[in-house]
Amino acid sequence: MAEKEKIHPNTLEVIQIKIVDENQQSRKLLNQVLSRPLFAHLSTVENGAPRDSPIWFLWEEDALWFIGNLHSDSFPTRVKNNPHCAVGIVDYDQTTGLVHHVGFRGQGQLLPPDSSRAKRLFTRYMGSEEQWNQRFTAVLTNPDWIWIKMIPETVVIRDQSYSRPSSSL
Repeated sequence: MAEKEKIHPNTLEVIQIKIVDENQQSRKLLNQVLSRPLFAHLSTVENGAPRDSPIWFLWEEDALWFIGNLHSDSFPTRVKNNPHCAVGIVDYDQTTGLVHHVGFRGQGQLLPPDSSRAKRLFTRYMGSEEQWNQRFTAVLTNPDWIWIKMIPETVVIRDQSYSRPSSSL
């Protein structure tokens, strides 16, 4: 297990990110997968039971960022009550055999609204602002939409791609 030590910019505390079985391709694959507009699955705990929330994400400042509504989404409250969480992101293409997986374990923290970060998230998944549905534009000025910042403690990166057999004609 390799560790990367860094100073967290908001708290000035030293954070250890452990990449399990790190090799020369790990960080390259990590950056490739996290640059794609994929769904992440945020796993949290409520009353001792696991809960899963499929969500959009940003990878910024060596952290995962998720947007959530304090009143209509349950995952911000779960993170507030128990900050321990896990995230899985998979890119899979059956036609090519591509299977990339990134898994995180760490802790989440709730942060206030940030319209510029929301614009980056929505642009990543939906294109330019003119292409957004009105419900996403409304998020930019609604204070109920907050951020969950997940600071990873452990990262697992896997390329589990496989070769597809050629079809015989």
